[in-house]
Amino acid sequence: MNYEDKIQSSITRVFKVVFPNITNHHNTMFGGTVMEMMDEIAFMTATRFARKSFVTVSCDRIDFKKPIPADTIVELIGKVKYVGNTSIKVNVEIYIEEMFADVREKAVSGDFTLVAIGDDGKPKKIFE
Repeated sequence: MNYEDKIQSSITRVFKVVFPNITNHHNTMFGGTVMEMMDEIAFMTATRFARKSFVTVSCDRIDFKKPIPADTIVELIGKVKYVGNTSIKVNVEIYIEEMFADVREKAVSGDFTLVAIGDDGKPKKIFE
């Protein structure tokens, strides 16, 4: 499988329902919860791409463009953006969908950098 095919086959899509237990007093999703979900998708995407063990080392510019209200469905999409010797940068986007209407819009996006690690806890080459 070539590099571009690996990127395409590792695109990760996860859908979740925004229930009231993960929202704040404005009835919108907690920012920390959003970031946690994004980090999880970035991890899954990197793992699916390289089939290695990864840890997150940074997140770059997370843009909260729209609040994510309770009683909506969100789709999180992770896609590999860059691959280095030991690190992968994954872009994660979140789209909001209303449950009972054909409305879908981008709410959040950000980049996460993850490093492959070996059994010794040290960085490991992605392609060996």
